[in-house]
Amino acid sequence: MAGAGAGTRQYPAMGQDIAAHLAFLYGRERARELEPRLRRLLGEHAGRPGGGGRRRTPTERDVILITYGDQVRRPGEPPLRTLAAFLEDHLEGVVSGVHLLPFFPSSSDDGFAVIDYREVDPALGAWDDVERIGRRFDLMVDAVFNHVSARSRWFQGFLAGEPRYRDWFIVVDGDPDLSQVVRPRALPLLTRFDTALGPRRVWTTFSPDQVDLDVRNPEVLLALIEVLLFYVARGAKLIRLDAIAYLWKEIGTPCIHLPRTHGVVRLLRSVLDEVAAHVLLVTETNVPHLDNVSYFGDGTDEAQLVYNFALPPLLLHALATGDARHLSRWAASLRVPPGGATFLNFLASHDGIGLNPVRGLLDEEEIEALCRRALAHGGFVSDKDDGRGSRSPYELNVNYFDALSDPGAAEPLRTQIDRFLAAHAVMLSLAGVPALYFHSLFGSRGDRAGAEASGIPRRINRQKLVLEDLERELAHPGSLRSMVLKGLADLLARRRASAAFHPAGGQRVLDLDPRVFALVRTSPDGRESVLCLHNLSPEWVAVRVPPGEVRIGCGAELVLGPYQVRWAGSTGEGGRPAPAGGR
Repeated sequence: MAGAGAGTRQYPAMGQDIAAHLAFLYGRERARELEPRLRRLLGEHAGRPGGGGRRRTPTERDVILITYGDQVRRPGEPPLRTLAAFLEDHLEGVVSGVHLLPFFPSSSDDGFAVIDYREVDPALGAWDDVERIGRRFDLMVDAVFNHVSARSRWFQGFLAGEPRYRDWFIVVDGDPDLSQVVRPRALPLLTRFDTALGPRRVWTTFSPDQVDLDVRNPEVLLALIEVLLFYVARGAKLIRLDAIAYLWKEIGTPCIHLPRTHGVVRLLRSVLDEVAAHVLLVTETNVPHLDNVSYFGDGTDEAQLVYNFALPPLLLHALATGDARHLSRWAASLRVPPGGATFLNFLASHDGIGLNPVRGLLDEEEIEALCRRALAHGGFVSDKDDGRGSRSPYELNVNYFDALSDPGAAEPLRTQIDRFLAAHAVMLSLAGVPALYFHSLFGSRGDRAGAEASGIPRRINRQKLVLEDLERELAHPGSLRSMVLKGLADLLARRRASAAFHPAGGQRVLDLDPRVFALVRTSPDGRESVLCLHNLSPEWVAVRVPPGEVRIGCGAELVLGPYQVRWAGSTGEGGRPAPAGGR
């Protein structure tokens, strides 16, 4: 699957405008009719809230919290209002942004089967609650543009035979060869629906309730661009393009990473650059690493941020084996194109730990070992359809704390917390913008009972919390939640304190010991550097940093305890030591 469709890209050259992107997608003749309509839409947005804005680049002070709108609940109060107050009380100064997972009316998939793109689910709250979060934090909103709910107005119009919606979805007639199609699910690709025009088989990549939109019809894409600009007007500072790799379909191809999928991303980037340059585009593509990073484009024309999907499974492997060599080799190879693009680094999210991104980085036995570990630690393993009738493990459905530390093992809690913090220290040290899942930031364990009761493995990491219970645990200094939050907040404060952690700063991996992930971060102006040492093993390790790497500690032997982290740095002001730390 690696590289499917990527090698044949023939995009408009850098610097070409919206008209060129439309021509690439729909041909020159159709583009001449579409461009004035799109220009009028952009002109209407320019005068609304969220229009304009200066182009911005992430800094070392940026960190995103990933959360559901109803992650914390208080009786008698809309969950979004409860969440907003909780964030203001506990996380101002700790995180800079909030990725609010889909808060729209939805019929399934915990929000990702969107019924109405423009409404807030009344069970969660109202737009005022969303905008309140956006006033205190940089708001990331999901653009779930690959599909809509089967209950959406758009699809109901299709079922009723309304002319406007007749060509908004992908109907497959006859028996074409679809064996090449690559999907993240092992369910049937086509779903039969009874319509006013008779039975139709419709493309459903993710589930029968999530019906794929047909952006080969430019009317669909224009409608989605209106939605995109609506989110900007509501205060979104980052737009996450959910499952964008599957957007454009052409029978006879794998229907993933197609050239026109990248073309749509380029058009959306151009739209935002023109009318809302302060808004960053984020692509979510849980695929092998080389395909994933292709969504940077040339660094200026596609996503500003790309999820670093290979990091969670590689780091899990390193901590499970006490061997950081795969992780170090991969990190040493990381490159982003010039132009301000960078990675969104994360370890956990509302989804599981994807395995596709490490195919080619870990061998199949190492991947199987991760699957066995997830199952032994109370999790699940989900499969995907590889095309041509084959299936393979796609995702580990397990809480990241549990993936690192067996919840049934008799192991000191302090050791488990140190291992968990060491994992996050690695993530925070890497070039990019870090993202922390709510359950990770607050030291949650897996909710297997919830997953089993729902029949949805991913819900093992989606438990909703009672505000009173959560705050009581946080107020107790010896609780798991309190110790994890304090440890992560301390790491985040140390990261914010040095420009060496700027996403555009230098990053060099050191080969000191197989058990240690070591790197040097350098500020973009070269004036600050930080040596980051992470012992990913349960053993004591002594390392010697070669002279000349950084201006502190070089040539001396440094001893790291099990899972110990040491960050130490210097400024350019005569080598004066900057704050150092470790556990």
